[in-house]
Amino acid sequence: MKNLRDVWSSRFMHYIGEVQKYMQFTFTGHIAIVLVFLIGAGGYQYSEWLKVVQADFPAEILIAVIVGLLLIFSRPTTLLREPDQVYLLPLESKMSQYFSKALAWTFWSQVWIAAIVYIVSIPLLKAVTDLTTLNIWLIFLLIVVLKYISVQGEFNYRYSERGQLVWVDRLIRAVIFVVAIYLALQTQLLLVIIATVISVIYMVVFRKKSIGEPIPYEHFVKLEQNRMMSFYRFANYFTDVPHLHGSIRRRGWLDWLYKFIPYGKGNAQKYLVFRTFIRTDDHFYLWLRLTAISAIIAVFVDIPVVTWIVAGALSFATTIQLKQALLTSGEFRMDMLYPLPDNARRLAVKQIVRLAMITQAVIVGVCAITQPMFYLTIVIIVGVSELTMKISKP
Repeated sequence: MKNLRDVWSSRFMHYIGEVQKYMQFTFTGHIAIVLVFLIGAGGYQYSEWLKVVQADFPAEILIAVIVGLLLIFSRPTTLLREPDQVYLLPLESKMSQYFSKALAWTFWSQVWIAAIVYIVSIPLLKAVTDLTTLNIWLIFLLIVVLKYISVQGEFNYRYSERGQLVWVDRLIRAVIFVVAIYLALQTQLLLVIIATVISVIYMVVFRKKSIGEPIPYEHFVKLEQNRMMSFYRFANYFTDVPHLHGSIRRRGWLDWLYKFIPYGKGNAQKYLVFRTFIRTDDHFYLWLRLTAISAIIAVFVDIPVVTWIVAGALSFATTIQLKQALLTSGEFRMDMLYPLPDNARRLAVKQIVRLAMITQAVIVGVCAITQPMFYLTIVIIVGVSELTMKISKP
């Protein structure tokens, strides 16, 4: 490597390759269909609501709070690794080259979130405010500027304070950003400039404070490890991540559920599989997350066809992933020492998955009770689940 910019480029290419490798399994065909219908249904509901929205709706406050809160989450993406705490020490005086690249990527990879939310809110602003097109796009520019300040500010704060009490920094920036955006929506130009200058001063204070301080490698490395682990956990809901080991939690508050499995030799595998499902974070939260998504769609989307399609797609995703996860446990288990039938675990997995999907169907069906023929939601979830279990590999 000729310089630290080359180090960043090399790591960045490896990072992009790692993300692409797992994202191709995440956004598969059925997920893409669900997203298309979600966006379409959400857009239709939003446009219908705009036709009847009241003129006194507090759009300025709502948008300022939402966008302001989105702006403050600016965790730096440094791609630092644990050996860097030793091997990059001699280059500490030149690390600004590396961090400038890292912060540039952090900004461009995060600014679009707040930008999209604001762009989606533009029709609402036009419906309930007197803002001109020029004012709206100047506020968009302000949001981009505030995001840049936020990225630089959080990095400098973490650098100077060694990552301590980050929530205090975010709270201060949240107040400044929410006020700045609200004043901009009220077309108070002078006050907006003052709020922006205050945010710049706040950022500069911690930048000066970090000068001469040693780089907090340990904090940035831990931050990077946590960020990648969050991504791997997300990807693991859609495909197997070999180096990720799901955590186990007792969840004692669900112990009463085990009583529904009668005590007996014939139910040994069923009991073990059920405990595995309840106690393994990857399995339990997979079911919980997809059930929650289906339930939310059923509550807020008043288009039965969309509810049925989303419920069916997520039923397929839940069933096939739960089945594969519960069947492909590679660890040694004590039940392997006992003379149980070869297909005992496969039958137990099928029963537990069926129970989980019936529960999902009931929850989503109750959430869709205000829709016409809501019972079809339950039928679709159970039907898709049974069909998936039959045609998927054992």
